[in-house]
Amino acid sequence: MKGFFANTWKHRAHVVMALPAFLILLFFAYIPMGGLIMAFKQYDYTKGIWGSPMNGIDNFKFLLASKDTFLSMTKNTLFYYVIFTGVGTFLNVVLAIAIDQFVFKRVAKTMQTIMIIPVFISYAAVQFIVYAFIDTRSGIINQMLGSNIRFYTTAALWPWILTIVKMWNSVGYGSVLYMSVLAGIDSSLYEAAEIDGANKWQQIKHITIPSLVPMITVMLLLSVGNIMRSDTGLFYQVTRNSGQLYKTTQVIDSYVLNAIFKNSNFGFVAATTFFQSVVGLLLMLFANWTVKKIAPENALF
Repeated sequence: MKGFFANTWKHRAHVVMALPAFLILLFFAYIPMGGLIMAFKQYDYTKGIWGSPMNGIDNFKFLLASKDTFLSMTKNTLFYYVIFTGVGTFLNVVLAIAIDQFVFKRVAKTMQTIMIIPVFISYAAVQFIVYAFIDTRSGIINQMLGSNIRFYTTAALWPWILTIVKMWNSVGYGSVLYMSVLAGIDSSLYEAAEIDGANKWQQIKHITIPSLVPMITVMLLLSVGNIMRSDTGLFYQVTRNSGQLYKTTQVIDSYVLNAIFKNSNFGFVAATTFFQSVVGLLLMLFANWTVKKIAPENALF
């Protein structure tokens, strides 16, 4: 213990720098975990969290009670995770490489700044932008095509719409991490490849992409932990919570939000988030174990 305090004092500057992040994790990630006990209680406002009676796994049974609904929203959650992660990673990498290889660097920096802006726009505002495009009467798309497509009642169209909106919102910002990796690649590698007669595509294929693989692997492993979670704003606000679209747009998080508004059953909410977290943890451990077997240097731990 004495050595611990001596070492802490020795590196006090680093401790002070890390303190804000530590406090954020403590107050917003670890202390709230005590509320998981609500997943096993029948929450009563008058008695509080600790005074509410235990009800075992009844909240989990309630989650699984409607088999068709549970399977549908779980399928949608997994489907959108795969689509958003696959398409998003591909576009992030392509955009990062394109900006890195762009001849006019000032123009590339300007383009990057413009593409980052959408991530700062709330989905509460994005829903009005989307509405302006796809409204049945005055929507830009219907006016351009001279059609009368009812987007807000046609569930089959929304996987495409949500994917486009998500990519528009996140790809510019997501490419920043990959650009930081590209900035650290030794330029002598490209020079040597050019001397050996490699063209731009061959340089990207044999130098740029292999350099990005560790970062891509880490980002995918981190994302697996959120495989059962979705962007509530995207699925609840952009779709305007239209019941006619639930077949293809209702995910676990939007289902929980609707449940809160209807009956305020916080025990059920805690059970759902507990279920999501456990599944995400197990899948992340499995994914990390798989990567460790194939390429140990790219594993998280």
